Amino acid sequence: MLTRPPILLKLEDALIFTAVLIAYSHLHLSWLLFAVLFLAPDLFMLGYLAGTRTGAAVYNIAHTYTTPLIVLAAALDFHRTPLTAISLIWAAHIALDRVLGYGLKYPTHFKDTHLQHPVNATIEPTA
Repeated sequence: MLTRPPILLKLEDALIFTAVLIAYSHLHLSWLLFAVLFLAPDLFMLGYLAGTRTGAAVYNIAHTYTTPLIVLAAALDFHRTPLTAISLIWAAHIALDRVLGYGLKYPTHFKDTHLQHPVNATIEPTA
């Protein structure tokens, strides 16, 4: 398993998803808000209306951990609980997407993702 990156990545994202849910619960944030906003990052798929290249770029902005982490940092710095909730919901969405096999998009086709191009597991390590 430790030499199979796709399995490690799914395990890592399952742990991130679990950690986010624990943090969300610990902070006593609204589960109704969680349910309402959980699929909101998928609205960034609308970028595909402008073409595959633009769609992939817009989708990827919303589906990397960088963006919700920036929002979380700002939320914590300015003590904004709603932004904290939004950032955690966003991170949970990304983590579950990755566990389910949805990855960052290449500009070739919507279903062409970073998870569809795993490292060749038959490559022998060099000395």
